[in-house]
Amino acid sequence: MRARSIDVKHSISRLLYSTIFTSDHRKLFGKGHLITEEDAAMLQAAGLTNVWVAELEPGEVNEDQAVMQVAGEIGCGSLEIQLAAGGRANLTATEPCCALVDAQLLKEINYVGPVAIATLVNFSYASTGQRVATVKSIPFSVPERQLESMMVQLRERGPVLQARPIRAPKVAVLYCDPVDGERARGLFETVMHQRLDRFGTNARVILSTVEQEGPLTRSLQQLIRSSPSVVLIASTTAPAGPDDTVGRAMVAAGCLIERFLAPVEMGNLLLLAYHGDLPMIASPGCYRSAKPNVLDLLLPPLLARYRIPSWDITCLGHGGLLA
Repeated sequence: MRARSIDVKHSISRLLYSTIFTSDHRKLFGKGHLITEEDAAMLQAAGLTNVWVAELEPGEVNEDQAVMQVAGEIGCGSLEIQLAAGGRANLTATEPCCALVDAQLLKEINYVGPVAIATLVNFSYASTGQRVATVKSIPFSVPERQLESMMVQLRERGPVLQARPIRAPKVAVLYCDPVDGERARGLFETVMHQRLDRFGTNARVILSTVEQEGPLTRSLQQLIRSSPSVVLIASTTAPAGPDDTVGRAMVAAGCLIERFLAPVEMGNLLLLAYHGDLPMIASPGCYRSAKPNVLDLLLPPLLARYRIPSWDITCLGHGGLLA
């Protein structure tokens, strides 16, 4: 890119190389501003005859063109791309969704790429119209060779981001207590409503039972037959592991235990199981607290019907100290 001084009359559709101020030191147009016919007339009225503009040289790509190319490759799902001022493209959610981010690929692309990509944290919930990623270019132009190298890497290994939609999830809740399941419901239901409301949903199937293997198993089987998106097991007791009452009931109901223990505080005693593709979560203490905990990290992907493997929970340790 090179800077060139040209007659204001010929500056229409050119990019300003430097900021222009009025005689009383007010900013008139910023660096990188695309000059319109009205702008040129205003500059002439201000007494300017020449302005410095940026011109591309062979082997360079305009900043707006570069960020739109990259933005078109980094994401998929419920997204739309919007060009913004200053060599920037924003990706926004077109419906409620969960942002799934390939953090390793994002690091590698940002390390060598001629543009910078920023995203929401992996597993973040995004509402309609919320920005989930942005792509920013260096001012004015990008070397074509570097851009093409970046695009090849994205096409071979991307996307970096998936906006996975959350569409009318059916949440099932099982309240349980060693003496009376309704006691657990009375303790947890208000907080449960508050938590689910953050993600634009609510509990559509609710049961309560005594925390014994037989009744728990039968209640889980009943919930499975209702075809929910996720089952939340809100127990008043803390599990000692997959071999405790809740874990045994999960297995008796036909589930496979995916993970016990999460490197997250609050929420380290997480117990996650699957009945086919149906996830079930028990996490003592978390259902009674409205403070951010492991449930807030895992609910968005589960509501988006993303199957969370044990490895993804392991990766929550970095940033898992939520308090």
